[in-house]
Amino acid sequence: MAAKKTTSKKAKKVEKVIARATIQDFDTIISPVITEKTMTLMQEQNKATFKVQPNANKTQVKIAFERIFNVKATDIKIINVLPQKTSRGGRYKGTIPGFKKAIITVAEGEALDLFKE
Repeated sequence: MAAKKTTSKKAKKVEKVIARATIQDFDTIISPVITEKTMTLMQEQNKATFKVQPNANKTQVKIAFERIFNVKATDIKIINVLPQKTSRGGRYKGTIPGFKKAIITVAEGEALDLFKE
C-alpha cells in the first residue's frame, strides 16, 4: 500500500504547471499592431505583431507572450520604428513618435485569437 501512495505523489509532481501572466508581462507587451499587412501575416504565416516597451529584449517578449496567450512562440523579431516628421495643414510641423514592435511567430498547430467576442 505504501508504494501506491508514493506513486500518486510523484504523479502529482509531474503534472505540468502553467505559469500565470504577471503585471510585468502586461507592461512588456503594450498593444497589438493592427494593419492590413499584419493581418495577412497573421492569416498566412501565423505571425502576430505587437507594440512592446522600448527597453524590452527578445527573451522578455517571448516569456511575456507565452504567459499571456498560452501559446508557444518559435521566433521573435524586434524592430525599432523611427519617428516620422509630418506637416499638419502645410503650416504646422510635427512628429509622429517612434516605437518598438515585435513580430512573433506562433508555433505550427497553435492559433492566436486576438478578437474574441
